[in-house]
Amino acid sequence: MRVSSRNANFQQWLALLTNRTKRQRAGEFLVQGVRPITLAVQQGWPIHALLYPDGAPLSRWAEDLLDQVPAVRVQMAPEVLAELGGKDDGLPELVAVVGLPPDRLDRIPTGPETLVVVFDRPTAPGNIGTLIRSADAFGAAGVIVVGHAADPYDPRAVRASTGSLFAVPVVRTGSHREVVEWVETLREQGTPVQIVGTDESGEVEIAEHDLTGPTLLLIGNETHGLSGAWRQACDRMLRIPIVGSASSLNAATAGTVALYEAARQRRTRPSPPG
Repeated sequence: MRVSSRNANFQQWLALLTNRTKRQRAGEFLVQGVRPITLAVQQGWPIHALLYPDGAPLSRWAEDLLDQVPAVRVQMAPEVLAELGGKDDGLPELVAVVGLPPDRLDRIPTGPETLVVVFDRPTAPGNIGTLIRSADAFGAAGVIVVGHAADPYDPRAVRASTGSLFAVPVVRTGSHREVVEWVETLREQGTPVQIVGTDESGEVEIAEHDLTGPTLLLIGNETHGLSGAWRQACDRMLRIPIVGSASSLNAATAGTVALYEAARQRRTRPSPPG
């Protein structure tokens, strides 16, 4: 396929950059950057199309993907493709059109050491991407984005995740109820999942609470924290001790600290006897 003007195909792809409803309706989103595109391919995500500049020299990386990935190849006029690049640092070599996965909680693997992060009504796509990146780095099994929230498939979230979006299952749910019911089912099946929240006024410091077992770790909205419903669902509220003049931590930062503490405890816990 060749696209030399801002035709209907271009308009559809452009809408994927800014319009969440159209991403959902089309069942696809745009991915920019070498590492995110590479990880999407390596992790087996469905690549619907690869867009590349007509007449521009390509790197071996881009040429290999165009040769090997079973996707529609679209030559685009450079000035048109630049509008889909999403950044101001030059013409992208490739932009990938990638299929959206289903929002099913059973995509998240569970077991005796399950660690899952829940982000309650986040408003900043960058914070979602940062938390997904931290979840990947510290061994979480998945990330759940709950309620009226920013979209993890917003290009800003995808970039902030630096490709971790494709390595860690991310599931969106409309309400906390779906997640609580999922946890109750896991408990009935023999996995004793604890639900812990983070808050500056939590009853115990995070390092003093055991996070080595199956855990659902809740991170609240950037402005309002956790909802009342989530607070009621929590088995324990934990606090991260801070000093200085800061009144609180950024939500993604707090989530990163909590994930690190869970990973630290799991790494340093005593080995079972025998």
